[in-house]
Amino acid sequence: MYNVTFKFEQKGLEPITLKDIAAGDSILETALKNDIELHHNCGGVCACSTCHVYVEQGEDFIEELSDREEDFIDRAVNPRLNSRLGCQCVLLEGSGDITVTLPDQTQFLGE
Repeated sequence: MYNVTFKFEQKGLEPITLKDIAAGDSILETALKNDIELHHNCGGVCACSTCHVYVEQGEDFIEELSDREEDFIDRAVNPRLNSRLGCQCVLLEGSGDITVTLPDQTQFLGE
């Protein structure tokens, strides 16, 4: 089981830590099941970059970056070395602490 902490670049949003999250779900699915808004225009099938997150801790507990995901990350706003797509960050069997930061999603409101 995992502890997953969501941090937010958007002003006024405090970090949220979810406890006892089971393996098998993605960061996107975990966020949505817990009423954390994370854009996902393509429905979570690795066909856009709107569920872009920064993995701050726990990258060893999620599936590795694929070439396809890397192509979409290159199209994300402000990509960094720790950028991932939430839909592709599937929790592996095991346990530990994962921390992700959600970019300020208000930048997508005009799209």
